[in-house]
Amino acid sequence: MGKGCITVTKYFLFLFNLLFFIFGALIMGFGLWVLFDNQSFIAVLQESSHTVKVASYILIGVGSLSMAMGFFGCIGAIYEIRCLLGLYFTCLLLILIAQVTAGVLIYFQRDRLKYEMSNIIKGMIINYTGENRTTEHTWDYIQKKMKCCGWTGPGNWSDNTLIKNSTQNLYPCSCRNESLPGSEIRDVGLCEHLSTELPVHETGCITSVEKWLMDNCGVILGICVGVAVIELLGMILSMCLCKSVVQEDYTKVPKY
Repeated sequence: MGKGCITVTKYFLFLFNLLFFIFGALIMGFGLWVLFDNQSFIAVLQESSHTVKVASYILIGVGSLSMAMGFFGCIGAIYEIRCLLGLYFTCLLLILIAQVTAGVLIYFQRDRLKYEMSNIIKGMIINYTGENRTTEHTWDYIQKKMKCCGWTGPGNWSDNTLIKNSTQNLYPCSCRNESLPGSEIRDVGLCEHLSTELPVHETGCITSVEKWLMDNCGVILGICVGVAVIELLGMILSMCLCKSVVQEDYTKVPKY
């Protein structure tokens, strides 16, 4: 009976580590996306904020470590190697502590992060030229996709250097509300309007971003809780299997 329980625990731990390996690959993939993507909101922050770049490198590192842990956890489970199981448990514990710490820091520093983000976006709007630059085209994509204009509203664009110094009545083309009459519809750059009213969306992008976060808050929280539960389950299984292994037998280690 005891041997059967050990076998079941061993294969459950193997399957868990296989999932952990896959999750690690997903985390690393997300970090690479944050680092190289140029068609999303992240790209605007990534080019302007050192913090986002550092975070992407951390995600890549954590993903790589998770993949390595999953691999060694599978080996430790199948071949019942206590040193690998103990190392695996310790690494899982450290990762769980780091995740909880990061979550707490983000929660208590959320106002500071929001302030930093606002400064980055407003600075980009002031210096916007409409040229072929990654951050500008990405911001145009966001405004068009989310149907918003500026960070807090269209008034942010009145601080733009080109708009202030131009004799024409200019506005960002990506802010264009297609339901209103106006000039030609373009995705990037600055357009001229002839009427007294700007044919743009009145909603600021901060409202759209916050709405997206609120709509997906349950999903994000569920993923975080799910990952924590899986990690706790892995720690429990690894300790149970480690205790059941009476003696290390290094002859079980596969030789290549």
